[in-house]
Amino acid sequence: MPDLGKYADTVISAYIASILLLTLLVLFSLWRGRRVRAEMADIEERMSRNG
Repeated sequence: MPDLGKYADTVISAYIASILLLTLLVLFSLWRGRRVRAEMADIEERMSRNG
């Protein structure tokens, strides 16, 4: 690992913030995908019942 000197805190906090934001984005995408999939299944079921 390279010696970052006086910038170590800044670089490490930027890495942590980036990882946190990426994790939140992935979790939000999975949550939204599940919700949309459930809505689509509900709509499809209603459409098949109505003919």
